[in-house]
Amino acid sequence: MILRLAIASLSARALTVGMTVLAIALSVALYLGVEKVRTGAKASFTDTISGTDLIVGARSGSVQLLLYSVFRIGNATNNVTWDSYQEIAGHPAAEWIVPISLGDSHRQFRVMGTTKDFFEHYKYRKGQPLEMSDGVIMDDLFDAVIGADVAKSLGYTVDSPIVVAHGLASFVEHKDQPFRVSGILAKTGTPVDRTVIVSLEAMEAIHVDWKTGARTPGQSTPADVIRKMDLTPKTVTAALVGVDSPLRTFALQRYVNEYPKEPLLAILPGVALQELWGIVGIAETALLAVSAMVVVTALIGMMATIFSSLNERRREMAIFRAMGARPVTILGLLVIEATMIATAGAGLGLGLLYCGLVVAQPIVDSAFGIWLDIDAPTLREAVVILAVVGAGVIVSLVPAIRAYRMSVADGMMVKT
Repeated sequence: MILRLAIASLSARALTVGMTVLAIALSVALYLGVEKVRTGAKASFTDTISGTDLIVGARSGSVQLLLYSVFRIGNATNNVTWDSYQEIAGHPAAEWIVPISLGDSHRQFRVMGTTKDFFEHYKYRKGQPLEMSDGVIMDDLFDAVIGADVAKSLGYTVDSPIVVAHGLASFVEHKDQPFRVSGILAKTGTPVDRTVIVSLEAMEAIHVDWKTGARTPGQSTPADVIRKMDLTPKTVTAALVGVDSPLRTFALQRYVNEYPKEPLLAILPGVALQELWGIVGIAETALLAVSAMVVVTALIGMMATIFSSLNERRREMAIFRAMGARPVTILGLLVIEATMIATAGAGLGLGLLYCGLVVAQPIVDSAFGIWLDIDAPTLREAVVILAVVGAGVIVSLVPAIRAYRMSVADGMMVKT
């Protein structure tokens, strides 16, 4: 009986109730949407590098090493000598190792020297390999493979020329050794998209006529002569290492950290990523707090709506009482109405969230490299929905108790 009365009462006030439900739905969708973006960003952030057991570089901080080796942010304090790199590569625990050489740029995009092993062993987003969208991996000394964002921003295609600039913010270019785009990588949503990749030998080749960071005046070695030179690098910036057994990861890490010939550092990418996420995690907490306040505001609006409707329903409540309805029945009626409003709002909000995810997933992935999973609500999201319904019941108790205390005469009196 009470349920039928509640449904009839809500139907009679369809417009007001509908606006309240919509307000709750939008607030719930916003909160859950922020939660999806937060978890998606964290997962994409963590999945920037996958399958790499250790990152080796000059001794500095673990976050700093992670930033310049994986995210191409900042610079190394020092380089790793080629001899040290080869000794680490020869360690029994090292299954594979990929060198990385940084320092130059091309129109604000970082240039990275490496070997073809990078395309085989670099993994992202739970083990996905790099794929070519066009062209091939570099075959010639002056070939370059570019990321998807580089190609899109600069309008490059296969065979487009590239002139590398010396350093990150330098106007001095290696014009005498231009590169050719041999391939374009498919979109990954990682810093690889914003990287120009060349061979280690190419990094040495463009610096043949350079000493101590400056070009030797009047010297210009022809490309044919450079091709015949020994272009083995003297140093590399960092190295990605895969270990043959997880049990030997810490043994290799300790070997690198205690390396006697030069100060080196080996970090676990996952640990360093968690440390880095902890630094930037304040922003996500603030965003969640704002979203929570939106939900609270919607619930307070629902309580205000019920309060305002009480004045219009005074006679209705009095008639119910006159027909024998007990005060507890009136209280239960208002609580059930609020529960139905909150439940409908939470359900509609969940539906709006998934509709938004279907539309936004490819757009966000393409623009920001954040993958938003479309899966069943998590335990945390289910708790949020139940909390919204429970909070709706709680805030409805205030006007419900007031209606409970109304007398029959209070509703029958004509007030002027």
